[in-house]
Amino acid sequence: MYAIVEIAGQQFKVAKDQKVFVNRLSTEEGKKVDFDKVLLVGDGSNITLGAPAIDGALVGAKVLRHLKGDKVIVFKKKRRKGYRVKNGHRQSLTEIVIESIATSGAKKAAPKKEAKAEPKAAAPAKEAAPKAEAKKAAPKKAAKADDLKKVEGIGPKIASTLVEAGIDTFAKLAKTDAAKISEIIAGVRGNHVTDTWPAQAQMAADGKWDELKKWQDELDGGKA
Repeated sequence: MYAIVEIAGQQFKVAKDQKVFVNRLSTEEGKKVDFDKVLLVGDGSNITLGAPAIDGALVGAKVLRHLKGDKVIVFKKKRRKGYRVKNGHRQSLTEIVIESIATSGAKKAAPKKEAKAEPKAAAPAKEAAPKAEAKKAAPKKAAKADDLKKVEGIGPKIASTLVEAGIDTFAKLAKTDAAKISEIIAGVRGNHVTDTWPAQAQMAADGKWDELKKWQDELDGGKA
């Protein structure tokens, strides 16, 4: 009989009277210890599997001695960095002898049977909800802001002031009175003539760029 058991975080295949070196245990020398995380038990052709551990199975052992393993040299080096570190390590171990493997209460895993699919009763058809109710109206996308600096006489500061006032497209600028525009940009330093701005914005909104360019060549800072 043999078993696969987890001891101190490691898995071992053990049999009765076998000596095993495991990671250091807290049990004193000469004391007995039991391990209940038995993952598999084999007895000839009979194999019992756990899920993950076997219920009721135990592996009994006796602590023989505590010791340290052979020294292992750990050398670290970083190329072209002048970094070299050399350390030695001896793992703390415990030697145990397996005294018993008990399977009392263990349950063998039964072979899975394919469940026959039972015919499901047809679910009552649901009335189709009106499409208008099923689909929520998608939120309208905000109109993309225009580059107001394309209007002769409008610079970056004035453009940002107009955008803050809610005038961020050529169409909105075209619908705004020149006097109202002057009030909005009153805090911007300089002498600004806004008389032609709504007309220029309307031409830009209509896509009449050639006509607008020709007219702007005749303007001086937006002044005719």
